[in-house]
Amino acid sequence: MENLEDTCASLRAQIAATEAQLAGLKRDLANAEAAGKPETGSTGNTKEGLNGTGSRWPLLQEEYKRYGRQMIVSQIGLHGQLKLRAAKVLLVGAGGLGCPAAQYLAGAGVGTLGLIDGDTVEISNLHRQVLHRWKNVGKYKVDSAIESLRELNPHPTYIAHRTHLTPDEAPAIFENYDLILDCTDNPATRYLISDTAVLMGKPLISASALRTEGQLVVLNNPPRRPGDKEGGPCYRCVFPKPPPADSVVSCADGGIIGPVVGTMGVLQALEAIKVLTAPDVSPAADGTTPPRDPPILQIFSAFSNPQFRSIRLRSRRANCAVCSAEATVTLDTIASGSTDYVFFCGSANAPSLLGPGERVSPEEYRERHPPANSQANDKSVKRGSHTVIDVRDKAQFGICNLENSINIPISNFLGSAPVPMASEYETEASQLPSWLPSELASPESNDPIYVVCRLGNDSQIAVKKMKDLGLDRNGQRFIGDIRGGFRAWRDQVDPEWPEY
Repeated sequence: MENLEDTCASLRAQIAATEAQLAGLKRDLANAEAAGKPETGSTGNTKEGLNGTGSRWPLLQEEYKRYGRQMIVSQIGLHGQLKLRAAKVLLVGAGGLGCPAAQYLAGAGVGTLGLIDGDTVEISNLHRQVLHRWKNVGKYKVDSAIESLRELNPHPTYIAHRTHLTPDEAPAIFENYDLILDCTDNPATRYLISDTAVLMGKPLISASALRTEGQLVVLNNPPRRPGDKEGGPCYRCVFPKPPPADSVVSCADGGIIGPVVGTMGVLQALEAIKVLTAPDVSPAADGTTPPRDPPILQIFSAFSNPQFRSIRLRSRRANCAVCSAEATVTLDTIASGSTDYVFFCGSANAPSLLGPGERVSPEEYRERHPPANSQANDKSVKRGSHTVIDVRDKAQFGICNLENSINIPISNFLGSAPVPMASEYETEASQLPSWLPSELASPESNDPIYVVCRLGNDSQIAVKKMKDLGLDRNGQRFIGDIRGGFRAWRDQVDPEWPEY
């Protein structure tokens, strides 16, 4: 029944979005027809328009008022504004990057904006994804974004692609656009976008943001066929190998400050305007093309001084799998699936490092160790002392934590070499990490140790590290994790536990 209600709600949202798009197209038609009506003077003679439409001016009067402040900038001018109006831009992702980028491109008067995203709006999106509103929670992000964009500027044509980008669909979608903006947050999709953009001859503007930092780069600009050394580098040229799958952190796990991702999205819009309005470069008298500015990787760090720094990039790699003369990735290999992006970037599945006997559910933990004010009289309850180690970072620990738990961030475990104890029952303090509380290594204590984190992944790593240090005394002492972390704790034990 719930699935049926969800399906009906989704269909209603799509109908509303389609009706809104239809209304926008009708407005566009009315504007075009108004622009095409000939102006007549007092003698009734038609004034031949400069743009062949019968109007003296190439833009509508409302457009001159709307875009006038940017048209008087010498780098834009009327010619640049007309280029913007004729441009078709695709934004892959309608989240933290896509929202500000789309907002400024719509405001600048880009003629056609396409947005592709298969996600729906969640409450956790609202602090940074500035096009979405509380009332649109549960709605497709592309529909929510276009609703806001139409209120900002009704002139552009907005196209919604309510899906996640897939290899078999990417070429057909990209074909209808002049410029691509990568506003996604996972490596596999980034490589797919870049490969398709190069093979379809589209320049690409890619950005990323996490915590307090961001990166931006303009790729495949100018767009050239694979093997043409005059073309700009692609994503594979800059990052030939993807990062290890277990090192990739999303905004949901690593966090993000809204203005940081907003800054990168605005910079994407700025670079898009620069690409779209760039003057045409004519070959020199000897047939050579004038040199272009070298590609730059822009790095932003909100809490550094200075906040911006640039790294000059090399041109296309001679052995690039996509844009070199030795290219092995083609549109056929993408569409057929033989170019496997998930395999190339690796699986980011949660680790399964511990056996069943080394893990307890939140319910099992609470049954073994009820709170001090519990009135439980069950004699099977183990009321002995124990230790809970919370391996989230200090900021997350400060948001919410279990009473009497100890905060040891997972970074301490990851940065520590596995140095075992001196013997089975003795501990030499000098051989143990300095961040490890001495009472945990005391040979007199066999109290169990439970490790907890946000989702139940880092806690497994910490348990393995502690056993490598010999703290389990060859199995005589229980060291395990709370399976599922605090997300499961909220579901099984405390429904009022903060969800962040």
